[in-house]
Amino acid sequence: MNLLAVINGDYGQRHVDNIRKHAPPGWRLEVWQAPRILPQVIDYPEDYLPESLPPSDLVLAFGEHKGVAELIPDVAHMCGAKAVIAGIDNEAVLPRGLARQLRGWLERMGVVCVTPKPLCSLTETEYSVTRREKVTYSQPLISEFARYFGRPKLKLTLDPETRIITSAEVSRDTVCGCARYTAERLVGISADDAEQEAGMLHHHYPCLAAMGIDSDFGDTLMHVSGNILRDEVAEQVKPYRRIQYIAPGLRSDDPPEEKK
Repeated sequence: MNLLAVINGDYGQRHVDNIRKHAPPGWRLEVWQAPRILPQVIDYPEDYLPESLPPSDLVLAFGEHKGVAELIPDVAHMCGAKAVIAGIDNEAVLPRGLARQLRGWLERMGVVCVTPKPLCSLTETEYSVTRREKVTYSQPLISEFARYFGRPKLKLTLDPETRIITSAEVSRDTVCGCARYTAERLVGISADDAEQEAGMLHHHYPCLAAMGIDSDFGDTLMHVSGNILRDEVAEQVKPYRRIQYIAPGLRSDDPPEEKK
């Protein structure tokens, strides 16, 4: 599979570095550095596009300016792409209205576009757009990408006696590499502490999703992303967690009841 990543800053570069390091054999990833400074409205896209782009099957839109999203239809046309992934980790970069327009523009070109919010909600068949709404899709190129990068999928092995994590395998990493970073550092952590530790590691990586409140989730996209990872870890360690039940009892200064 031939991929073209469109980036214009550190956010996209981190994604590119992780994909290159852990992509399966047979993938070829090219990068186009879009302009860092773009106008609020792009009237003439050709003024900001290169003369040519390498032939690509799938375009990965990792821009940090909403103008990059406006260039994506022309990018897809130039490289002959059949699919586009444009993750939303920041509403200011890809507002929901522009995301809807982008999907429409590309659909008219015969190109399937998914806009997972956040990017780490992407699976082989669906992605999130709000707290309770998911969108299903059917596109083999995107599904192939999502087999390896998207919603974190881990396989944690624990010692049944000590309830300590002894190994962590990453079946599907986040695009940015946060899931792999977290999994490697969970080894040696107890089942009781793993979920909280995963949340801390997610922040320490750090996650680059937006920290402002997103109206579609009523929370920051950073927290939404962190909860996705925490939930995956919690599910893995659930059989080993020690559950404490607290039953109401007598106060320390209450006299014991007399035996009858």
